[in-house]
Amino acid sequence: MTNEEKVKKIAPWIDPEERVTVQFLDARDLNAEVTGCSSESVDLAIETHVPHMKQRISVPLSRTDLSEDLSHYTRDPERPLKHRRLMLVVDDKRPPIVY
Repeated sequence: MTNEEKVKKIAPWIDPEERVTVQFLDARDLNAEVTGCSSESVDLAIETHVPHMKQRISVPLSRTDLSEDLSHYTRDPERPLKHRRLMLVVDDKRPPIVY
């Protein structure tokens, strides 16, 4: 999949009310919000163990594969329910969290 195709699939998920699933080599099934996307990278706000604190990172699209997470559903109650959400599979370890 090219970066342009990835951007087209990620763009509808840039929404503060929606979550995506992120998987790293050493951390799986993380909830995250997509905060931005360019032709080179995707910006994420990943939930941490500390309430109301998110890890903000940018991941190169070249190190990312896209899939669907069938085990989660969309969360915005004003929209029709979708029984799947976007999954980003990052071919790298999760960056350390700095509190």
